[in-house]
Amino acid sequence: MAKSMNIFYLEEPVTAAIEFPHYAYSSRGHQITIVTPQLPEGLNEADSLKVQKQLFTEFMANRVIADYGFWYYTPMALEFSRGYQPEITVFDCMDELSAFRFAPESLKALEKELMLKADIVFTGGHSLYEAKKKQHHNIHAFPSSIDKLHFAKARDLKHNKRKTTIKLGFYGVIDERFDIELIRGIVKLRPEWEIFLIGPVVKIDPVTLPISNNIHYQGAKTYAELPELIADWDLALIPFLLNESTRFISPTKTPEYLAAGLPVISTPIRDVINPYGKFGLVSIGHDAEDFVACAENELNRADNKEWLQKVDFFLAHNSWDETCDAMTTLMNNTIKSTEVVYNTIAKSNV
Repeated sequence: MAKSMNIFYLEEPVTAAIEFPHYAYSSRGHQITIVTPQLPEGLNEADSLKVQKQLFTEFMANRVIADYGFWYYTPMALEFSRGYQPEITVFDCMDELSAFRFAPESLKALEKELMLKADIVFTGGHSLYEAKKKQHHNIHAFPSSIDKLHFAKARDLKHNKRKTTIKLGFYGVIDERFDIELIRGIVKLRPEWEIFLIGPVVKIDPVTLPISNNIHYQGAKTYAELPELIADWDLALIPFLLNESTRFISPTKTPEYLAAGLPVISTPIRDVINPYGKFGLVSIGHDAEDFVACAENELNRADNKEWLQKVDFFLAHNSWDETCDAMTTLMNNTIKSTEVVYNTIAKSNV
């Protein structure tokens, strides 16, 4: 989108030992500015919100913007951005955030408010679309896209790796969605396999995580580092629990793993079963025994070349460029239809 417009991306606030709150700016490529609120330590929730609202008001006042839109990833941002009339308001609903652990009590009410305010709504998957489709008149499903060339680097790097043991891996946030016992069970059944877990541990006690010589917690890594890290894996895992926080998720890592040429084993997440499991691109397992059986089937697969061709055919039209084009078309159509309504109302009042 930054090819055709200026993007200001507001991050979550960061607290620091500072006296005066302010926005910190950094550039990220062409026409993209990352805006991170810097707040003094010790503010309560009400004061933090008040300061964020002041900072945003100053931000908007200091810019001459003829045409602008607001794009929300979280309804919580409404609390400091009400009172403006953007040309278009987009709600990109990527998850059922209210189902996440420690979600604010106000989140559900704010989402209802945003649904009323939004001109168009996108959902991050088909199951989330089915759950939300009656809440808005202009709502569209957009499952996660991929940067195929970025993750395809892992295929070339894989040929340069020397294999000494079976390696399984996962990247993503390790939180209340992560099936700790599943990982523990796989390690117990196959102690000779190596498991690599990339990502920060959030909202769960690290003490509860399984500890073993063959489980490697690698912490957070950058997007740029991922292809080289996963090139060493034999299999990729999506070990999510089935609970309220995973009911509507559509893991971005699914097509990314596949673009890297990795066989994938997932728990029965709805948006993984359909379409990936349905078309035989991903194996589905319910417990550790299933995961081990699926892994051994994948390791002994005789038609790996044919499977990879099927993967590439499926991913052929999956890209962020195509998603951007489709979203932009829908947004422009929404703006045009809104202008027609306003013009009609204006004429009727003359």
